[in-house]
Order: sequence, then C-alpha cells, then structure tokens
Amino acid sequence: MRVGCPKEIKNNEYRVGLTPGAVREYAAHGHDVLVESGAGAGIGADDKAYQAAGATIIKLAEEVFARADMIVKVKEPQPAEWVQLHEGQILYTYLHLAPDPAQTRGLLDSGVTAVAYETVTDERGGLPLLAPMSEVAGRLSIQAGATALQKANGGRGVLLGGVPGVSPGKVTVIGGGVVGMHAARMAIGLGADVTIIDRSLARLRYLDELFTDRIHTRYATTDAVEEECFTADVAIGAVLIPGAAAPKLVSREMLSGMRKGSVLVDVAIDQGGCFETSRPTTHAEPTYVVDGIIHYCVANMPGAVPITSAHALNNATLHYGLELADKGLKALEDEPHLRNGLNVHKGRITNRAVAESLGYEMTEPMAALVA
Repeated sequence: MRVGCPKEIKNNEYRVGLTPGAVREYAAHGHDVLVESGAGAGIGADDKAYQAAGATIIKLAEEVFARADMIVKVKEPQPAEWVQLHEGQILYTYLHLAPDPAQTRGLLDSGVTAVAYETVTDERGGLPLLAPMSEVAGRLSIQAGATALQKANGGRGVLLGGVPGVSPGKVTVIGGGVVGMHAARMAIGLGADVTIIDRSLARLRYLDELFTDRIHTRYATTDAVEEECFTADVAIGAVLIPGAAAPKLVSREMLSGMRKGSVLVDVAIDQGGCFETSRPTTHAEPTYVVDGIIHYCVANMPGAVPITSAHALNNATLHYGLELADKGLKALEDEPHLRNGLNVHKGRITNRAVAESLGYEMTEPMAALVA
C-alpha cells in the first residue's frame, strides 16, 4: 500500500502523522511511504531522516493526497485538504466531527473511509489512541492556566503553588478521566489546592486513593460545579463523551460568580467545549476574555510540544496503522476495536454519537463495509 504523510497545516501545528521511526516500520512491512517535504521539521526530523527510514520525499501535498492509498495525519483535514480526498482512500487521523459539520460534509462528499483516532477503543472500553494526547493536554492545561493567571497576562496575579505564609492557588478540575487525572498530577506538583469533580463515584474513589490526601473530590452536581468554580483561580474543563459534543457544564451566567481574572482552560474544545462561552483559539492567540474571565481554548494544545506529543502519538497509532496498511478495509472488518474508529465510509456516517450530534442517519460500521 502507498501510505502518505502530508505536512500539517493547522495554525501552529508542529506534530507529524508519521515519525521516521514509524516510517521505518511501514517500510519493513513492504509499504511505500510518501512524506511531504518538511513534514517532520517541527519535531527536528529533516527529509534526510525520512529518506534514511525508507520514505520517498514528495515536494507538494497535492501529490501526496493524489498518490496515497492511505493518508496518516494528526489533526482533522482542513478545507484545502478534504477536497483532495477521494473514494477508495483511507484517512487515519483525529477527526472530532461532532462539533464540525463543515468537515463532516466534506468527508461525506469525498467518499473517503475516515478512521478517527479518538473513537478507536480497547478491550477495557478505553480510548488508547486518544489517551497519549489527553495525557499531554492535561499536563499542559496547568502550564497554560498558570501562565494566563499572571497579572501581566490579564490574570488575578496568583502563584498556584503559593509560598510559605501565603495560601496556594485553587485549581478545579471538571472531569476525572485521563485529562483530569494528569491535570491534577501537574497541579499537585506545583503545590496548588486541587479539587476534582466527576459523576462517577468509582472514579472518585480511585482518584482519592491514587492521590491520597493531596486532592479533594466532589460528586458532579450543578451546585458542586458552581461552588468550586466560584472559588477557583484556574478551572480545567476535562469532560469527554466519546465521539459526541461535550456537555456545557459552566454557563455564561456562572461567570458572574467567578473571581475576575480567574482562568478557564477548556481541554474539551475539540469536541465543542464544556464551557458555554468557549470558542476555539490558536497558539498564536490562545486566550480571550468574557465577563472578566480569561478563556484558554486552544484546539490543538499538544501541538505546542510536538517532539513529546508526536512520538507519544505514533507509539499509540502505529499498531492499527500497520493493520490498515497490511489488510486495507479487511482490518476494519476483523478488528472490532479499530472498527469503532470508523466515522465515515463512502458517504455514510458510521458513528452513532457523530450522527446524533449532527442530525445524520447512522449506518452500522459493518453494514457500511460490506454494502
């Protein structure tokens, strides 16, 4: 199979779909790998490194899209990219379709087979291809929140760790999944006062045992979210419903009760965000202010640390990527967990959460594949 890796074109996105190490694995399986020139520049991998790994360097992205049987990316295809996709081609990347009707329509019209990293599952019901970026984003969320909290950046002027004789800053983490757990770990490391809110008592028990007496836990009710956000210096939105739009847990009205200059970091922005006032931002302009509250809503947070995140992502995606390259669509038929990643196939929506979020009729993945 010809596997193509174009350079990412989203604002300040420095990750790459295939590292040289991953290219070497595809080449060892007998596949031709086409890499756009400069695709790995953001992780310090030049064209020579890719050539040494067995790739063919292609000057133009258009040629990569035209020649490849499978496109491997990091972020969702941008408008200039989805018009280059075609029927019979496999797209393997993050998609986050639920809050993105334009991209969804573009993929449907292209006839491509689109496999989304974020809905591939494992035997425990986890999301193994989303997890590494959730780990990175969770940890980055505290760095971003702490920076935005500085007075020169418009924040309250609170040091999260405090100092002897001065109380530490307060961090509220809404959602106790992978993002929330890693956000809490970083906040604890800085010495902040940390509360995690979640609707799963089992998860709260686990987090309580994991962090012992270093965090507070609260069951997710409207009262709990309000009380914790009203006293927080930094609130992290870390709620995920696989494939679906994120629920809006902090309303515009609630901002009036928060401390002026406090910070909301919405890690769920890829899925539409879990704060009512959230809208996607970029690394170039990461924050904006609503009612005196700073919002950080960068939609590709891990892109800020591409060396760490690109290698972590490739570690997770390589196995199923090789399955797709080795077996084509049969890999989706044979592997139920990979099949859960199928979001679009030949003009049909094959993920229930995406279909329900956008008002499309849903076709069962296996039915779509054998049709």
